Amino acid sequence: MEWPSDLETVSEIDVETRSSDGDVHRTTVWPVVDGGDVYVRSLRGSAGRWYQELMAGPDTVIHVAGEAVPVHAVPAPDVESIGRANAGYQRKYADSPYLGTMTREEILGTTLRLEPRS
Repeated sequence: MEWPSDLETVSEIDVETRSSDGDVHRTTVWPVVDGGDVYVRSLRGSAGRWYQELMAGPDTVIHVAGEAVPVHAVPAPDVESIGRANAGYQRKYADSPYLGTMTREEILGTTLRLEPRS
């Protein structure tokens, strides 16, 4: 399966997660693409609801420009992945006043790589 072409240019996607009692949530996040790998990160760090729910159930769906894409979330807290994600955020969101909030040291460990599922 290939990623939607919009993923590199769209500024936001929705990540669908499910709570332990079955409630479905959608949270808007910033995706970045580097070398074909897709990264997301929790603005609220490990305290973020969507991040906690995704860690409990890493098979989910992202919504990109009206398209539902099945994905599997893989924790990517290693130095290389964090650097690639940071570079992607700096390229894609350089003009955003919120860029600094997504590259704060305290949330880097919530970097996730999304892998497509069929």
